Amino acid sequence: MSRIEKKFKEVLRRRGKAFIPYVMAGDPSLERTREMVAILEECGADIIELGVPFSDPLADGPTIQGAAQRALGEGVTLGKVLDLIGSLRQSTQIPIVLMTYYNLIFRYGEEKFVRDASLAGADGMIVPDLPPDEAGSLLSLSKDPGFDIIFLVAPTSTYERIKKVTRASRGFIYYVSITGITGSKLSVDPSIGSHIAKIKQMSGKPVAVGFGISTPHEASEIARIADGVIVGSAIVKRVSDSNENLKDYLIALRKAIR
Repeated sequence: MSRIEKKFKEVLRRRGKAFIPYVMAGDPSLERTREMVAILEECGADIIELGVPFSDPLADGPTIQGAAQRALGEGVTLGKVLDLIGSLRQSTQIPIVLMTYYNLIFRYGEEKFVRDASLAGADGMIVPDLPPDEAGSLLSLSKDPGFDIIFLVAPTSTYERIKKVTRASRGFIYYVSITGITGSKLSVDPSIGSHIAKIKQMSGKPVAVGFGISTPHEASEIARIADGVIVGSAIVKRVSDSNENLKDYLIALRKAIR
C-alpha cells in the first residue's frame, strides 16, 4: 500500500476528509518551498501537491502560470525539485504528489524519472496532459515502487472515459470541478455529488476535487461530497504573504474541510 493510500485510509477511518494543498516548487525560491511544506503540514495538510515549473502549463490559469515562470526564472528544474523532495524526507513523511507535464518526463526519461522520483521520496504524480490510454509504459514502470499515477476526470467525461480513469488511477482519482483552467471561479453544480458517487461506486477509490476552490465555504461544500479537497491557485497567491496571514487562511481551510 502506498503512502497516499495509507493516508486516505487513515483520514476516512476518522470520518474526515483529506486536505490537499498545492504549491509551485521554486516560487519564489526552493528555500521558500521548503518552508511552505513545513507550514502546510503544521496547518493540517494530509497530502501536498507540488508543482513542477513548465513553460507551457496548459491546464493552469494565470496565477499558477506566473508562479511557474518565476520558478523557471530562478533556474528550477525537475531534477532540482526531486533533490528538494529528497532533502524534505529528512524532516517529514507527508505524502508528496508531483504535478507535472509529460514533456518534462519525456525529456528526463520515463524509467529514470520513476526511479529517481521514487528514490527521492515522491509518492506519485498527476500529469494533466497524459490520458490513461497513452500512459501504459509509465503505469508499468511505476507499479513496483508503489509510485501512484493519479488521473483526472471532468464533469464532461464519458462513461467509457471514467471507466478507464478509475481502472488506471492509483492513490486517488482527481475530479476536476469545472470545465476550465486552475483558478477559475468555482460554481458547484448540483450534479457533482451524483457524479462523484458514481465514480466511487465504480472504483471504490477515494475521489479528491480540485480547480476553482478558494474559500473555506467552498472547501466545506466540496468536502461534503468528496473524500479530499485540493486548493491550489488561492494558496499560490498567498505564498508571498506573511506566514501569520498564510497560516490563518490554511487553518480556516482545514477546519472547513473537516
